[in-house]
Parts: sequence; C-alpha cells; structure tokens
Amino acid sequence: MSEKMNCWEFKKCGKDKTGGCPAYPRGGRVCYLVAGTMCGGQAQGTYALKINNCRECDFYKALVVDRTL
Repeated sequence: MSEKMNCWEFKKCGKDKTGGCPAYPRGGRVCYLVAGTMCGGQAQGTYALKINNCRECDFYKALVVDRTL
C-alpha cells in the first residue's frame, strides 16, 4: 500500500523543506483545517476565513470532494 499524499507533495510548494507552514509535518492531509497555512505564497487565516478558497483548491477537491487521494 502506498503512503497517502500530503498537501506539500501535491502542490510542490517546498514548504516541507523550508518550513514556514503550520500544516507541516502533521497537517498535510487536513491543511484546510489548519489556520495560517500557505496558499499562493500567502498565509491564510482561520478555517472560517479560508474555506471558500480551499474549496477551489485542486488538492482539497481530490482529497475531500473526489476522494481520489
């Protein structure tokens, strides 16, 4: 069985190597729930503030909507 993909692997943002993202190392599968994650190079807010942006994210769609990851 292969290991499940995390957001930084899917998005190839490099934050797993450089740090700076609160989803790393344990929130990569639930990044949409983690406050202050990085998206498009900018820190996002709390769940309530960012969920609309997350719903447009390819990783979120694959993970939560399509369940392909």
